[in-house]
Amino acid sequence: MSDDVGGIAADQLRSLISRIERLEEEKAALAADIREVYAEAKGNGFDPKAMRQIVSLRKMDEPKMKEMEAILDLYKMAMGME
Repeated sequence: MSDDVGGIAADQLRSLISRIERLEEEKAALAADIREVYAEAKGNGFDPKAMRQIVSLRKMDEPKMKEMEAILDLYKMAMGME
């Protein structure tokens, strides 16, 4: 059924929607796996919040990470935390 409906190829649209739905399911499964790893880390005495920050920092390139750390240090000094 490759009928055009209102100028839209229905089969192609169904196929794209199905792919998105499968990817969303995979994403949910991966998110559950990640939660399990953080729970395991917490059970072993690690701080999941700190681990999330490290993961976030490692995603950044070096200059962006240095900039973020500098801004954070500046803000901490302004708040009297250093």
